[in-house]
Amino acid sequence: MEILLIEDDSSVVSLIRRGLSDLNFNISVALNGLTGLEMARAGNYDLIILDIMLPGMDGLKVCQNIRSSNREVSILILSALDQPEDIVDGFKYDADDYLTKPFNMDELRARVSRFSRKIVLIEKAERPNNLNFSDLVLDYDSRIAIRQNNEIILTATEFRLLEFLIKNQKKVVSRMDILESVWGMDFNLSTNVVDVYINYLRNKIDKGYDKKLLHTVVGMGYVLKEIDEAKN
Repeated sequence: MEILLIEDDSSVVSLIRRGLSDLNFNISVALNGLTGLEMARAGNYDLIILDIMLPGMDGLKVCQNIRSSNREVSILILSALDQPEDIVDGFKYDADDYLTKPFNMDELRARVSRFSRKIVLIEKAERPNNLNFSDLVLDYDSRIAIRQNNEIILTATEFRLLEFLIKNQKKVVSRMDILESVWGMDFNLSTNVVDVYINYLRNKIDKGYDKKLLHTVVGMGYVLKEIDEAKN
């Protein structure tokens, strides 16, 4: 599970990192509200743990901005504001859960694990065991790609990018199509994040193989095709 922790107290960040370390989650950290919002928009997170009293932009506004473009990501507010009206406000801004500080680490672990189980159940219910294109397999159970019996380890973003490309195989997809579908929102068209991740993915699924699958269509975007088809 990919977690974004938006928290300005370094001691709390350290405590949460230690407390969740054995669960093997990937935890990214933002130390202020504006950076947290930018990371939430640019990344593809399963859970956001969000403080309210943050420099730059308070957590409720961050939550509101995230929800304006992303209804899927789970948001857990972790705040010292512990009055009933504070908790109600958190849910009014569409947080999924609210835990007050000081918090019990076992309770935080239990709540985070609940989100993790929910994500797994949703993915199993909505997705097949794998997707295929040519000699490439995307395995949902192991979260890896397989080509010619070689296992290819992917990051969460690479996995979702490859999933999108396979679902749109033989179709030219633009950078904006990819940004909206993989990252979940509109970006400035000048961003090169798509090109960077396409190169990451190309190095993993095409490098060392005679048949190239991932191709650039100049001025238009990218397409997943077998090389003989791409020449037509």
